[in-house]
Amino acid sequence: MSVPVAPGRLPFLGHSLPMLRKRFAFTSNLRRQGELVEVHLGPMRAYFVTSPRLMHQVLVTDAPKYHKGRMYEKFRPFVGNGLAVSSGSFHLRQRRMMQPAFHRDRIAGYAGIMVRAATGLVRSWRPGEVRRLEADVQGLAVTIVGEALFSTEIGARAIAEARRSVFVIIKNGILRALSPGFVEKLPIPANREFDEAIARMRAIVGEVIASRRDDDTDHGDLLSTLLAARDPETGEPMTEDQVFDEVITLLTAGIETTALALAWIFHEIAADPEVERRVLAEVDEVLGGRRITIDDVPRMTYLGRVAQEVLRKYPLWLVMRRVAEEVELGGTRLAPGTEVILSPHALHHDPAHFPDPERFDPDRWTPERAGQLPKGAFVPFGGGIHQCIGNHFALTEITVVVATVLQRHRLVPDRPVRTKFTNAAYPNDLMMTVVPR
Repeated sequence: MSVPVAPGRLPFLGHSLPMLRKRFAFTSNLRRQGELVEVHLGPMRAYFVTSPRLMHQVLVTDAPKYHKGRMYEKFRPFVGNGLAVSSGSFHLRQRRMMQPAFHRDRIAGYAGIMVRAATGLVRSWRPGEVRRLEADVQGLAVTIVGEALFSTEIGARAIAEARRSVFVIIKNGILRALSPGFVEKLPIPANREFDEAIARMRAIVGEVIASRRDDDTDHGDLLSTLLAARDPETGEPMTEDQVFDEVITLLTAGIETTALALAWIFHEIAADPEVERRVLAEVDEVLGGRRITIDDVPRMTYLGRVAQEVLRKYPLWLVMRRVAEEVELGGTRLAPGTEVILSPHALHHDPAHFPDPERFDPDRWTPERAGQLPKGAFVPFGGGIHQCIGNHFALTEITVVVATVLQRHRLVPDRPVRTKFTNAAYPNDLMMTVVPR
């Protein structure tokens, strides 16, 4: 079956330049070409999926036939063979060993960290102060994940380094993934910043793990769980290198998505008086002035829908998979080694499934309406065997932080927000005034 080629291909550069220039517009327009569209990243040919049906096939039905793709390879110098980039039997083994770290009883403990961190941030604000909120929530997300990972004093240094380096690594990693291979070898500032940030993060995380090497104490943190984990089939622990890779992976993957969701959720709540009214009423009714606990999270039903709508409207732009064994996709046979590109953003903004997709509408997520969505239409955390292992951690964090902030303050926009793009939409200059309730 013939696969259409995306328009705008340039000599040597392929579609890399149009993709990076137009971003969401480029990928959203591909659905007009068909369910599967050929794109070129420099000289490399790849296939772009535009339908929920094929998204579900790649992520769930045929997931064992794919490995992580080119985009993830660009992060391998940083995350090694951690859960975000590993595939096959090794990935399944690591996932089984890490799952206990994300059981409900552990997340209940992490919820206490979330409450303390959010409360500390709120107490640092002054009434009438204008805050750069994207910076606040990025720092907050780093603190929460860092404290969940490392409860000891040396962990504080790792958290400080994560604040400095993680977003540099994320931003430059996506640029490398979509650029021709020679670009990452050029002596340009972006490459130097990327390499230096990786070196700093790997050094401090190595120190933290080394400090725990002979410590059998359960500190109640993620690192203790990883060090104590045993393969259920062999009884073997992770090697030190495997622990290292998973810690680095959790630091990276656990920060960006949640920080973005928190920034945009405060923006969207402030932008719609009715949404704000309903969220504040629910927070007051459920909590009655006391601190939120893990048991309150499922009771925040409307806030949960607001969070889902934020994850729909502001998801990752692209993820990639590499064919591991010959597959049929959309009537086309793909050989091993072929790259497949998936866009959560394009699917989350498809008007066929989300009418008026740019409108923020939490009531899309009532059980009746959400139940009508086809499989693969909404994939904020991926799906199948590679679904984000920390999805419940992230949703708990979003609910806990938003409820903690809105118990005490309203956040009022100080100016229109600008947007900058990496592999998602980042709010830039999200300036908001703190108004005590």
